[in-house]
Amino acid sequence: MIRSLRNFEQRVLPHGIGDLLRQLALFAAAYYGYQIVRGLADGKGAVAAWNATKIINLEHSLNIFIEPHVQAWAASTGWIADFAAWMYINSHFVVTVGSLAFIYLFRNEAFYFVRNMFMIAMGIALVGYAAFPTAPPRLMPEWGFTDTVAAFTGMRVENEPVSALLNLYAAVPSMHCCFALMIGWTMARLVRPKPLKVVWFLYPFMVMFVVVATGNHYVLDAVLGAATAGISALLAQQLLARWRPQAWSFQTARVEATV
Repeated sequence: MIRSLRNFEQRVLPHGIGDLLRQLALFAAAYYGYQIVRGLADGKGAVAAWNATKIINLEHSLNIFIEPHVQAWAASTGWIADFAAWMYINSHFVVTVGSLAFIYLFRNEAFYFVRNMFMIAMGIALVGYAAFPTAPPRLMPEWGFTDTVAAFTGMRVENEPVSALLNLYAAVPSMHCCFALMIGWTMARLVRPKPLKVVWFLYPFMVMFVVVATGNHYVLDAVLGAATAGISALLAQQLLARWRPQAWSFQTARVEATV
């Protein structure tokens, strides 16, 4: 039995169960970071609404306040609004976790760079959420927004602004867009079939449309989410990868060094 488990571990896990447990522990620590921000966000509904108004006014001044028009167009089609709501609910967790699992198991040489990139991005997001809590568009109906996700699911969560898995005031930056960019463009480099490369390259743009069409983020949120991804990739490459190039640089060939 023990020999069978060891054989299974050697076949399936690139660097053994110990390395897998370390990676899970790191992501668990990031989750508890969100729990800390949960406490910081309690009771800041008025501040979050005021900050959202600042975002809207800035977009007005830049002539990019298009979110109500995008949402209205999607709603007029029916099926696009439903697709966007379904994607919003599923893409952030399912696609991200599934892709990370794929990279770890089958493109492990690139995983540690991607992991570091995610850790940096989540750290930046925590600072943003604590310093600038912002209500998403769907909580600002006076500006013409509706909650299409609630309409799609039949569930509303306004009575519990911050929970273990949901922070309604975590609009800036958009981590949907940040994660989609980090996963999409990484996967585009790692998969081999050209059609899949195109799909993964376009995936972040689809997610950007989804978060706007569902009223969950402003255009500036999406831009800041993309900026967070870019800064995280730069720091992962120029800082961490230089510190431990064998383990933490973006690799496309199998290597042995891990952490």
